[in-house]
Amino acid sequence: MRPFTAPASVAADGRETPAVVADLHEPDGDPVAVIVLAHGAGGNRDGAILQAYAEEFCARGLLVARIDLPYRQRRPKGPPGRADAARDRDGIAAACAAIGALCSAPLIVGGHSYGGRQASMLVAEQPGLAGGLLLSSYPLHPPGKPERLRTEHLGAIAVPTVVVHGRTDPFASSEEIAAAVALINAPTRIVTVAAPHALNPARTEVAALAADAVDEVILRR
Repeated sequence: MRPFTAPASVAADGRETPAVVADLHEPDGDPVAVIVLAHGAGGNRDGAILQAYAEEFCARGLLVARIDLPYRQRRPKGPPGRADAARDRDGIAAACAAIGALCSAPLIVGGHSYGGRQASMLVAEQPGLAGGLLLSSYPLHPPGKPERLRTEHLGAIAVPTVVVHGRTDPFASSEEIAAAVALINAPTRIVTVAAPHALNPARTEVAALAADAVDEVILRR
C-alpha cells in the first residue's frame, strides 16, 4: 500500500477539480482492473469495510484506491452536509481520472453507503465514467422512513452493478433493495450477508463474496 495524491486544479471555464487523497493497493503484475472506492458518511478511507475490500480485490489482481471524499479532506470528523454532495461527486470523478490514468485496465467505481450513493449518481450522470459499479450498503432510505426512497437516478445506470447488502441494514430491507436494483438497466447481482449496515467484515466473508460477484458480473472472468 502507498499513499497517492493529486492536487486540485482549476479549468479554463473556472470549474475546480478537487484534490485526490487516496491509499493505493497495487497487485503483483499488471492490474486486471482498477477500482476506486469511497467511504460512507462520517467515515474516511481507513474504514474497516473499505480495507477489507481493498485487500481482497488487490489479491485478485485489481489496483484498488481507497479515497477520502472532499468533505472529509476539509474536516476530519462529522458527516457531510447537504451542500457537499455535488463536490463529493466531483471528487470521485477526479479520483477516477487520476487513478485510472495509472494503467489501461478497465475502471470500476463504488463505495460504502454515502460514498456508493454518490458514485451511483455520478455513473448515472456520466455514463462513460466507468465500466462497472460496486454499491456497498446502499442507503436506500433514511432509517424508519421507507417512503423517502433514493431511487430517482437508478434507471439511468447502464453499467454492470454489484450491490452488497446486510440483511439487518436499517437503511433498506432485502425486499426494498431487490426492487430498487431492478430499476438498473444493466446486469446486476445482489450479495446479501447476515450483517448490519457496517457489514462486519471481520466476522463475515463479505469481501470475498463481493469480489466473486465483481469477477462474474463486471469483469466476466
